[in-house]
Amino acid sequence: MVTGAAGSLGLASTEQMLVEGAKVLLVDRTNPQLTEAVQPLAKYSDRFALCAANVSDAVETRKYLDAAVNTFGKVDILFSNAGISGVVAPIAQYPDELFDQVMAVNVRASFLAIKYAQPLMNDGGSIIVTSSVVGVTSDPGICAYATSKHAVIGLVRTAAKELAGRNIRVNVVAPGPIDNSFQKNIEDGITEATGHDGTKLLDSIIPLHRHAKAEEVAKMVLFLASNESSFSTGSVFMADGGMHV
Repeated sequence: MVTGAAGSLGLASTEQMLVEGAKVLLVDRTNPQLTEAVQPLAKYSDRFALCAANVSDAVETRKYLDAAVNTFGKVDILFSNAGISGVVAPIAQYPDELFDQVMAVNVRASFLAIKYAQPLMNDGGSIIVTSSVVGVTSDPGICAYATSKHAVIGLVRTAAKELAGRNIRVNVVAPGPIDNSFQKNIEDGITEATGHDGTKLLDSIIPLHRHAKAEEVAKMVLFLASNESSFSTGSVFMADGGMHV
């Protein structure tokens, strides 16, 4: 299962898994989003299914989990990837309701996914949750996003210890800036807040001096989903071009 599957990282990760022979349920907010996103994956159409769901809602979470099991059987891999960025604003000016929304999508959704997926998963499976470089760092103006991305690391470390007895591994992938529309929204906020080009500013502080391609981060997700990472759990795997160093 892949949530946030219509976004660039979710879609690239889905494709990597399909290439390796997986069957995938793609989850995102609306069916039109999903239908448009999966057009490049048409040749794998016998091995994926779509489910629109509000991932921050418990009933909707159980809906997409049941859809996965009913379509393909018990689950081996859960990639909890759905997320929103909020706005760039100082804590004193950050909208209360937007802070709550960011926490709901970025943290509560992963909590619900891990909680309700457990009984539907095969022993020896893998859970991956998307955090961010700002899950281990932060900057002014991103209190909601940074808080949420720190929080999922704590969630993953707890789940890793709880599920170790079933050999279900739980890890974090923490990307830096990816060249996609999600990141552009963040950088537009940085540009507005600072008066400097947000994209160029980030490239200047990334040691590799560029944004990632979604496919590059997806390879990390595939590694964590596979048995190649069989002795890794409770860990944070950075894919940030050295930005956190």
